Amino acid sequence: MAEENSQNGGGESQAAGQQNQQQLQFAVQRVYVKDISFEAPNSPAVFQQPFKPKVGVDLNSSSQKVGDDLYEVTLKVTAQVTHSEEGTTSFLAEIEQAGLFRISGIEGSQLEHTLGAFCPNMLFPYARECIDNLVNRGGFPPLMLAPVNFEAIYAQKKKRAAEQAQQDAGGQTTQ
Repeated sequence: MAEENSQNGGGESQAAGQQNQQQLQFAVQRVYVKDISFEAPNSPAVFQQPFKPKVGVDLNSSSQKVGDDLYEVTLKVTAQVTHSEEGTTSFLAEIEQAGLFRISGIEGSQLEHTLGAFCPNMLFPYARECIDNLVNRGGFPPLMLAPVNFEAIYAQKKKRAAEQAQQDAGGQTTQ
């Protein structure tokens, strides 16, 4: 009987460990394009001069809860290329790359970090490929965006929010 109890006790702890693992869940449900745009406002004149690009890239991500343990994360990438000498716009490519993520067992700041850094990091290669494809179809040389450190962007965003909250609190106490 002692053997049965030790076997059952081991089985119970294994079941508890498996239950904890089942509670923590992260899965990509779907990756999709939410919005896409390409503009070449100065064509065909832009093709009649040497291509001397100046590239500007803007990144922004947002997230929202859309169901039980289901979150939509949207990564907006805007690439604007101007002629470096004249300043005229060669093209503007913009995409909102989105994904549905099933996330459970993660809460608070860990969930915020997952939605603000980890998920955009997963979406970026899709957005990068789409931007490159748009630019090629617009008749321009490839535009392969450099990898992005979303961890650093998230950390900067949190730091700015903390500084702003500190300034707001300091301003309220002096009134």
